[in-house]
Amino acid sequence: MSNAAEPTIYQAIGGDPALAAVVDDLYARILRDPELCGFFAGASMPRLKGRQVDFFAAALGGPQPYQGASMREVHRGKGICQEHFDLVAGHLAAALTDAGVTDDTVGQILAAITPLASQIVSMKPAGQLAAGQEPR
Repeated sequence: MSNAAEPTIYQAIGGDPALAAVVDDLYARILRDPELCGFFAGASMPRLKGRQVDFFAAALGGPQPYQGASMREVHRGKGICQEHFDLVAGHLAAALTDAGVTDDTVGQILAAITPLASQIVSMKPAGQLAAGQEPR
């Protein structure tokens, strides 16, 4: 009988080296996407990728807590709609799958990041008004 704890998702997918490879693929996909690439114009991609690896590592049970700015703070004023969030999530799923992560684990990772939409999304799609709001 083993007393060993189950590995975290972070450990199961291969830790920082695996996350770095997934993040590289993720941003390659994002930067090819005409709906998303404009959000990253002028960004320091090496810095951004490093922060993303740190964030995913912490979110998936890695050994270090995330030390970066809050998701709300980082994405404030960027004009991100739910559709943008969903596109990034789709690219993340594809990058994870291409890296050999199982469908079950991809689902767990997406379930872990989906609640972050409320902190990242700041705009409603064009044409969608709040209840009772009149068009201007």
